[in-house]
Amino acid sequence: MTRHSYEISVTWTGNTGTGTSSYRGFSRDHEVHAAGTVPILGSSDPAFRGDPSRWNPEQLFLASISQCHMLWYLHLAATAGVVVTAYEDRPAGIMVEDASGGGQFESVTLHPSVTITATSDPEVAAELHNKVGAFCFIARSINTPIHHEVVVRSEEPTAELPK
Repeated sequence: MTRHSYEISVTWTGNTGTGTSSYRGFSRDHEVHAAGTVPILGSSDPAFRGDPSRWNPEQLFLASISQCHMLWYLHLAATAGVVVTAYEDRPAGIMVEDASGGGQFESVTLHPSVTITATSDPEVAAELHNKVGAFCFIARSINTPIHHEVVVRSEEPTAELPK
């Protein structure tokens, strides 16, 4: 078994002068840092008094699922002989909040739109999305159901010009 370790730092930058003396008296702003990267400016969701111009944990949760799915999909496509020339996803998630204020994601739906070469098999390209969950480290680490609504487009074959 190979082990990989990851370290980041999260620094709260939202002390407006009185700390957390009251629920409304502090900002939810923070920064997420990792060695060698640009900081991610974070806050809470605007529904929880956050800054809408900053990333919130719920958005980053969706982003990590989508990124992991895409990277494993591209790996599986390459090994299956499916040549992907473009990939875009617009993930969406539903989070439910209970009466105590706690909550969890009820579901996540990925909407990958994949373009493949004319010589690649669109059925194999679509089916590979169902295999990603067995490999994606993020999907394997959470219990939120992840669904896929996949669109596969084939490029038009290019006609050879007469010589």
